[in-house]
Amino acid sequence: MNFSESLKKNRDFQMNYRKGKSLANRYLVMYVRENGLLKNRLGISVSKKVGNSVVRHRVTRLLRESYRLHEECFRCGYDIVIIARPSAKGRSYFDMESALVHLGKLHHIYEKETQQILQNGED
Repeated sequence: MNFSESLKKNRDFQMNYRKGKSLANRYLVMYVRENGLLKNRLGISVSKKVGNSVVRHRVTRLLRESYRLHEECFRCGYDIVIIARPSAKGRSYFDMESALVHLGKLHHIYEKETQQILQNGED
């Protein structure tokens, strides 16, 4: 992740829960809060309600990879916490990717134009 780092401290997660704006869809809940930095900080939370450790780690890997591949499309300067809902268990990569992009668009931090410019530049 070039433009982002991980959100690790409990107090950062708690601040995001208290002061951030949250939106949800079928598989994910996303909290977003401005952080005043020139990069994003990403936190992923998958509770035991989703499944055992193997399932939780798979969901985490899918979310982290989805974000990594779309990272240049997310505006910088935000703390983003993604919480997986129990319905995320057993979902494909494409389901998780579309859920992540959907919430990014709802929060107005996902800019599709950036991705189109990159694709046109590679042709």
